[in-house]
Amino acid sequence: MLIDFFYSLRAAKLPVSVKEYLTLIEALKAQVIAPSLDAFYYLSRMTLVKDEQYFDKFDQAFSAYFHGVESTAALAFDVPLDWLKKKLEREFTPEEKAQVEALGGLDKLLERLKERFDEQKGRHEGGNKWIGTGGTSPFGNGGYNPEGIRIGGESAGNRTAVKVWEARAYKDYDDQVEIGTRNIKVALRRLRRFAREGAAEELDLPDTIRSTAANAGWLNIKMVPERHNNVKVLMLLDVGGSMDDHIKRTEELFSAAKAEFKHLEFYYFHNCVYDFLWKNNRRRHAERAPTWDVLHKFTPDYKLIFVGDATMSPYEVLQPGGSVEYNNAEAGAVWLRRLADQFPHHAWLNPEPEGLWEYRQSVSAIRQVLGGRMYPITLAGLESAMRTLSK
Repeated sequence: MLIDFFYSLRAAKLPVSVKEYLTLIEALKAQVIAPSLDAFYYLSRMTLVKDEQYFDKFDQAFSAYFHGVESTAALAFDVPLDWLKKKLEREFTPEEKAQVEALGGLDKLLERLKERFDEQKGRHEGGNKWIGTGGTSPFGNGGYNPEGIRIGGESAGNRTAVKVWEARAYKDYDDQVEIGTRNIKVALRRLRRFAREGAAEELDLPDTIRSTAANAGWLNIKMVPERHNNVKVLMLLDVGGSMDDHIKRTEELFSAAKAEFKHLEFYYFHNCVYDFLWKNNRRRHAERAPTWDVLHKFTPDYKLIFVGDATMSPYEVLQPGGSVEYNNAEAGAVWLRRLADQFPHHAWLNPEPEGLWEYRQSVSAIRQVLGGRMYPITLAGLESAMRTLSK
């Protein structure tokens, strides 16, 4: 059975070797775990997967292979009452939405939230004042308010929250995604500047012919370094929130960029750039890179590419403390301007359809900060962005 499991992992394009498989077999023979599927999951992941970026693929492959293995008796558990009482998401009519008023700014929202914390003593559902669920209050989740603070729970899909009170987990973009078409790669190739660098490993046929002829026919082989695209790219990728709708397209772009650019550096941010970035979403709270360090680490000849839908509350771009996740000291627009000044060759790639941009105040604000250098992730948009970056 484990041989088939091994091949199923390989079929899922996980870099699992025979040596790692034999390590798993040895561990099982030594009985280092209890005889349970959960224990086997953690043991097999520990022995077979050597890089955190493959955890999600492993989880999917493991689930697909062992689906239905556990006995039905394992399903005999008590269902929490909250699960049974959970209602369908409430849908508000346009008339109901029009009757809900915003409090009038981030400062007023935070002031009113403090009052609610002092006054409220229990759970609330469906109202327009207290911290709760399914209502029109500016505090809670699952309802609607044109300008609120989401506290816990899933988004109802309105995307009108100006802050989010929860610790959210984001996943890194997979750089091994299979590209469905070559269009993205072809568009990125417009951003090329070839140079011969490194050791002389490639035959220089014209010079070899000339040297051989000049040497009375005695073969005189000439070698040159290989030609490489020496364009240097710094990519900043928005992750989480509304970007979850664009994961596939962003992963295709990221994968194509890693294939095309030898000198590619990347960092993640959420919604807008502030005073820190990160390289690994699983450890984003523990391993942060100050944006000042990024500004000083990379030289101005790097091509800076932002990737994000730029869809957020305008406070997140224009106001200190506007971040949905923490109290940022300086507005996002300040950091965007610093990055644009440090890297004159910059562009913002937006996966949202261009026809929706006019309805997003945050898109307008970011385009203004970046001098209009925002392009859709379409073939024409990518080609325009690459031409801009090449100038």
